[in-house]
Amino acid sequence: MDVLDNKCPACGAKIIFNPKNQKWDCEYCGSKFSLEEMKRYENASSSKSNTKKNTNSKKKLEGLDVYTCKNCGAEVMADETTTATSCLYCGSTTILKDKIDDGIAPSKLIPFKNVKEDAISAFKGLYKGRPLMPKFFNNPKNIEKITGVYIPFWTYDLKVSGQIDFTATDVKTWSDYSYRYTKTDKFLCKRNSRMSFNRVLVDGSSRFDDDLMDSIEPFNFKELVEYNHAYLSGFLAEKYDVDSNKAMERANKRAMNTAISTTKATVIHQSKVVTNNNLHIAKVNDDYILLPVWMVNIKYKDKTYTFAMNGQTGEIVGNIPLDIRKTIIVSILLFIITTVLAFFIIRGVT
Repeated sequence: MDVLDNKCPACGAKIIFNPKNQKWDCEYCGSKFSLEEMKRYENASSSKSNTKKNTNSKKKLEGLDVYTCKNCGAEVMADETTTATSCLYCGSTTILKDKIDDGIAPSKLIPFKNVKEDAISAFKGLYKGRPLMPKFFNNPKNIEKITGVYIPFWTYDLKVSGQIDFTATDVKTWSDYSYRYTKTDKFLCKRNSRMSFNRVLVDGSSRFDDDLMDSIEPFNFKELVEYNHAYLSGFLAEKYDVDSNKAMERANKRAMNTAISTTKATVIHQSKVVTNNNLHIAKVNDDYILLPVWMVNIKYKDKTYTFAMNGQTGEIVGNIPLDIRKTIIVSILLFIITTVLAFFIIRGVT
């Protein structure tokens, strides 16, 4: 793949990827460049490549900065257009900057389609109609910490095949003038299954809650593009810390659960229980990709709350705690109001 430079071909200033027009915009001279135009320009100011081949034919990262948090150990990557001044996860400012000297480069990524303003608007929408939310979450300083991050994901193409047995039960009840009857029928149901799963996702970061990452799916994989560090302009990227073999355990579990559920749906009885599972999973292919996520971590009363928005579709998830003081006050007020209303209703009746 051609080497891309993250400097403006027109004036040499730093250039940033704009999710809205899917182009690289220069804030200094106002020039805009498409991917094809960026490939056409090979600035003499930079001859570095963002990847190189290793002995296993995998591409290796280089030419990027890596920021390591001394407090929690998190590592994020960025190019020269983006600087990390505090830890994305714990908020600590004790971070060290170095150059990438190891790590496999992703093969593909989905570029951001939403800008920071979209993420801020979605975050504000989360707490609309939630009067019991702590005021701390409305603090503009927290909202401004929303950051665009490319999250590392492993994807797997899997095949599931084999036999699975169910014990199915149907219960029928009826009654006459004297008795109530119950009839229970049991069946042994055997199913041979063969299924293919494409791009089963597992995040490659141990710092992200798996359920949280599952909640912002799906992503449109038709918009995957070949990886190039130019897409990182203006964003951070987390360095994966869960390898492919470890992540595959969860991919297998997700595929197996879906296979069992899908097969179970073919058994037309009231209840069914798996009695023998002889399904086997075979990996066809795996891949390492980056997916766009807007996120912010807010620490409240010694607990960290993570809010994440799919940088492609705009799907947002996050848990907002209740303000205990507000909850108590509202509960007392509701009790008083209910008691007063009940008193007047009783007096009116008597």
